[in-house]
Amino acid sequence: MPVHYLYLVASVLAEAVGYSALNASAQFSRLWPTLLVIAGFGGSFYFLTLALKYMPMGITYALASGLGIIVVALAGIFIFGQKLDLAAVVGLALIIAGMVVINALSDFAVH
Repeated sequence: MPVHYLYLVASVLAEAVGYSALNASAQFSRLWPTLLVIAGFGGSFYFLTLALKYMPMGITYALASGLGIIVVALAGIFIFGQKLDLAAVVGLALIIAGMVVINALSDFAVH
């Protein structure tokens, strides 16, 4: 796997940690989850800047956003017991389809 995709995945995972901790921080009233929010989003931005060295900004942000939505939705399901309705599942499938189209067909994607 090319290094820029590893940076992108690291960014998305750090973002997912940040969002999950944001949910657990109870509006920043709990110290450790609040510190995890700061570390998660800080790490996410750091790795995103590394990915931007290799990939166009629009493609990088589109992929990071799409992957982030999928990972955070999965965290909501498996960690917080949240349920998705059919419309949410279809919407997530469309996000995945969009990322596949960008990676497979776009001349702007870095292959």
